[in-house]
Amino acid sequence: MENDYVIKIRKEWDIVTARNAGRDISSRLDFDPINKAKLITAISELARNIHQHARQGEIRIEIIRERMKNGVKVIAIDEGPGIENINKALEVGYSTRGGLGFGIPGVKKLMDEFSIDSKVGIGTIVTFIKWQITRNIY
Repeated sequence: MENDYVIKIRKEWDIVTARNAGRDISSRLDFDPINKAKLITAISELARNIHQHARQGEIRIEIIRERMKNGVKVIAIDEGPGIENINKALEVGYSTRGGLGFGIPGVKKLMDEFSIDSKVGIGTIVTFIKWQITRNIY
């Protein structure tokens, strides 16, 4: 579809490419500045996770339309080591690499819909949606 992006994450610069794709697609949907920043931050965080933990993967970004609303759906896929304990990974402060542990829990908090599936030794798929807020003009 012409509204879709697929960004291969192989090197650090690809994180910037993914952020820019999120910025472009949220601008086309006329996201307000706060929700645009939330979307771009979430995309950046997952792209960075792919780069640091799996070394390669991809970020898929697409416009979705459902009933009377528009949104952006992002799917982050990697073939990395997987996450042993998803519940633990969703706790703020938990990190396997000495980071602050805000990454995945932060993405979940910023988005309207969020799911994660991970299998040790196979990889991880994170899917999230940010819906466009309809602004009333009075």
